[in-house]
Amino acid sequence: MVIVGFTMDNKISFKYHKINYGELMIGSIEDKLCICDWRYRKMRDAVDARLKKYFKADFVEEKSEVIEKTTIQLAEYFNYKRRVFELPLAFAGTDFQQKVWQVLVEVPFGKILSYQQLAENVGNKKAVRAVAGANGANAISIIVPCHRVIGSDGKLTGYAGGLAVKKKLLSLEQSFFV
Repeated sequence: MVIVGFTMDNKISFKYHKINYGELMIGSIEDKLCICDWRYRKMRDAVDARLKKYFKADFVEEKSEVIEKTTIQLAEYFNYKRRVFELPLAFAGTDFQQKVWQVLVEVPFGKILSYQQLAENVGNKKAVRAVAGANGANAISIIVPCHRVIGSDGKLTGYAGGLAVKKKLLSLEQSFFV
């Protein structure tokens, strides 16, 4: 599902996409999804700067095949017709962050885990804070399901789209099984 290698074409195609939960910024580089993130998140500027630096690219508002596939698959997800996304991904982050995001992709639909469990799945049970930081830096929200990670005490903790959206996403996934 994840493709890491690519050559630079110096642009990240993107568009804004409204859903019932808020507004997403969806973008691709060289036929790979590199961003599906909440438009109005607190760290918007930092995330965008990281992507631009990592890919040595600028954002250009335009359509792409991957963006269109993403919007279709998101609609299917929100209409209880999709549990697994099938999109080529391009991660922009450190090796550790990418490892965390790869592990997140494997968290099954409708399941949750704690930051501690995520750290263990990454292979470093002492890296809870680092895992939480990588989780928060995820630029491919919903597709890379950082919303499925909760506190060790079972409480919802940080989410770029806000805790209310995190709760709604988890509820949507749980109601899929009813």
